[in-house]
Amino acid sequence: MTPQESFLISAKKQFLYYKALGEKAMNQLEAEQLFFNANEDTNSIFIIVKHLHGNMLSRWTNFLTSDGEKEWRNRDSEFDATSLKPSHPELVSGSAEMVNQVQHDRDNLFKLWNEGWDCLFNAIDELTPEHLSQIIYIRNEGQTIVEAINRQLCHYSYHVGQIVFYAKMLKKTDWGSLSIPKNKSNAYNSDKFSKEKTIKNFTDDELKKLK
Repeated sequence: MTPQESFLISAKKQFLYYKALGEKAMNQLEAEQLFFNANEDTNSIFIIVKHLHGNMLSRWTNFLTSDGEKEWRNRDSEFDATSLKPSHPELVSGSAEMVNQVQHDRDNLFKLWNEGWDCLFNAIDELTPEHLSQIIYIRNEGQTIVEAINRQLCHYSYHVGQIVFYAKMLKKTDWGSLSIPKNKSNAYNSDKFSKEKTIKNFTDDELKKLK
């Protein structure tokens, strides 16, 4: 396997890992918690997902042939909480209509989430090793496809980290760990070092745990 082939495989696995990490975090929350923001200067998980959706569609649509900042993108609207904003500030106990509204909003959130990631993976799947040195543009600034992939991988992992942190605060004591649980590092390392050395991507095992 060439380094170029290895890079594409590794990049796709890491995108898959961060997608699974975000989903595992969000799926631990009640629907209304996905729309909670601590104050006017913070973004709810819903807003973070809206931003990721807008960025992914812009960056990965016609990835090889058009600028990554599309003319039809409205980045500012991605941070507008009024679009798709739930009509419920809090879930009112005993209201079937409110419960249905919350679930509908949750479904819309995951629809945006999946549309963005699908756009990304469709573009990645079309890439070949020969593409990696090709120049593409984002806001008229040229970069190789290797640089563009690394740029987006860092960007998305940053926002998924925000989602996980936010979700963990909202879930509190009932949080299901997405990595090595507290005070379990020694046991985790002992298990790893008890096995033969292998060459594989770290996400191979992590993705299994996140299923």
